[in-house]
Amino acid sequence: MDIGSNSVRLVVYEGNSRAPTMLFNEKVLSGLGRGLAATNRLDDKAVASAIAALTRFRALCDQFRVGEIHPIATAAAREATNGPDFVRAAEAAIGCPITILSGADEAKYAAEGVIAGFHAPNGITGDLGGGSLEIVDVADGRIGNGVTMPLGGLRLQDMSSGDLAKARQIADSHMIATGFAPIAAGRPFYAVGGTWRNLMKLHMEQTGYPIHVMHGYAVKAADLGEFLTAVVKNDPEKLPGIAAISRNRRSLLAFGAVALQAVIQTLKPSEIIMSAYGVREGYLHERLSDEEKAKDPLLEAAHELSFLRSRSARHNEELIDWSTRTFTALGIAESVAEQRLRKAACLLTDIAWRAHPDYRGTQAYSLVLNAAFPAVDHPGRAYLSLANYYRYEGEFDPVDVQRLSSIVDARMIHLARVFAGLVRVTYLLTAAMPGVLERLRWAQDPRGGFTLVVPKDLAGLIGERPEARLQAFARIVERTLRMEAR
Repeated sequence: MDIGSNSVRLVVYEGNSRAPTMLFNEKVLSGLGRGLAATNRLDDKAVASAIAALTRFRALCDQFRVGEIHPIATAAAREATNGPDFVRAAEAAIGCPITILSGADEAKYAAEGVIAGFHAPNGITGDLGGGSLEIVDVADGRIGNGVTMPLGGLRLQDMSSGDLAKARQIADSHMIATGFAPIAAGRPFYAVGGTWRNLMKLHMEQTGYPIHVMHGYAVKAADLGEFLTAVVKNDPEKLPGIAAISRNRRSLLAFGAVALQAVIQTLKPSEIIMSAYGVREGYLHERLSDEEKAKDPLLEAAHELSFLRSRSARHNEELIDWSTRTFTALGIAESVAEQRLRKAACLLTDIAWRAHPDYRGTQAYSLVLNAAFPAVDHPGRAYLSLANYYRYEGEFDPVDVQRLSSIVDARMIHLARVFAGLVRVTYLLTAAMPGVLERLRWAQDPRGGFTLVVPKDLAGLIGERPEARLQAFARIVERTLRMEAR
């Protein structure tokens, strides 16, 4: 239970792991921090709204039979003069103690959330809540220096009395005072928080971006100037694409834009990367064992989907080794990052088998493109979805390749074709069952090219269809390939 300055939220997870699966997510925009800068008190109506939400959240927890409840509260409950009274009432509503996070705690957990949600993040984390903005350095999986500032959307609105020009002056002065400019310039800025998430969702709508997943959405900082200026200067109701933004989120968009302008002006980041992982996920991530933290969250998520949806998760595991041996034997070069994506693709190759054969490709494509995978950027997501589509369809849909061409480059499209071409041969030899791939091998052929050697006791698996697919694969990799039983 996350009791913030703007929203009160319940998130129920299947369990705490390196790639936690969300079972339920509900928020109420109580606005606890509204007016706090002027009165130093939580508004009575906001308190009533929050207590009612927390009462419902406790009932939902009972319905879910949750094993552990972790209630956390941030700036509004921490700073208001009537905060202690609110906390006591909130604890009575949920039936357990609430952890009040300090500004330093918020900064630490926001950074921990970015570490949990990205693969080897290296940049500056910024968590914009309703009451505060936390800026933290993250590098090599470690959390560096951090600061907290009273620049949350509601707080900034209150301190400036709704004057956006004054809000910009306030934001600029606080950002300059952080002293982060020397270590932030030229590095990514990981943006956390609902206001920034909705702001970038609006940018996504206006640019016609082909992937509708906020986590990992990246935009060059230099490309955001005109967009942010338009959000600050114009009536939010008249902005293009505003229909995609919840009405109760629109009033703070301009203040989120002002805060982001100050970030870009002062810190000069290379790009803005959206993170759906924040304080909540960071709070849970810190409680994992070192062994669990060391796991790759993308591969963990792919493992889980493989186990839940594939005919044989073990077969998909075998496919990792088989594709590695194939790429090595045929001399297909990959970077470390490309190898990681191929391993994830192996685990996802059979997740759409229950669909009608005519729609397996499109279902797999959509499922992978929009899945809640952590630790994969949008080019990697595009590669995984195209590889899965081609694995079923045998060729790319030119419309979808065109849509994703602004995200994924020609090399990654080629590697998706190579991988999927191999998988199309493989599945006709294994019938998606384990125990075959470990017995196949590639041999240099004295006649030129390579031979896929099948054990004699499995010779019956060779036939017209696998032979045809092998030749299709040969054309993709530009090698002479044969198949023989020995």
